[in-house]
Amino acid sequence: MRRSRLSPEREGELYEAVVELLGEVGYDALTMDAVAARTHSSKATLYRQWKGKPQLVASALRHTKPVSLEDVDTGSLRGDLHEIVRCTDSARERDAALMRGLAQAIHTHPDLHQALRELLIYPEVAALDVLLRRAVERGEVAPDRPALHYVVHMMCGAVIARSLIDGEEPDVAFLAEYIDAVVLPALGDV
Repeated sequence: MRRSRLSPEREGELYEAVVELLGEVGYDALTMDAVAARTHSSKATLYRQWKGKPQLVASALRHTKPVSLEDVDTGSLRGDLHEIVRCTDSARERDAALMRGLAQAIHTHPDLHQALRELLIYPEVAALDVLLRRAVERGEVAPDRPALHYVVHMMCGAVIARSLIDGEEPDVAFLAEYIDAVVLPALGDV
């Protein structure tokens, strides 16, 4: 997909700049010219590394996440879910605003929707599946629990519903309580 000619440090700088610009101007106004100017890169370099703006944005969001689900393993499902919530707290407000903007943009940009699914959502769902499989292997969750297939939906729903229903951003306390009151009981009272 990409030819890796950038150092990891340089790639990180580019991703940070993309996320900053995205927050400043939104997806529609974000241009490869603006990214090139902000990062002192050429557009040719950007297009060589990423097929286009949707892939660059999705990659930037994936690589600037505050926690990699692959790295979370506390030894218990409850601990893992609480650790994810704790680690993402610092970026939650920024990410919520970005995701609201992107949720609107995917309706008019199917290429963005596809890039987000391929480069951000599917890898996150796969990592969550690994985390849940570990819980099953430890005997914390029965392998036939129907809720295993809906954990990502439950968590996304909590984040979206909190601001929609309560007019508040979902903070650590809310999400931790939600995990204990909704997610874990749905999985069989881990």
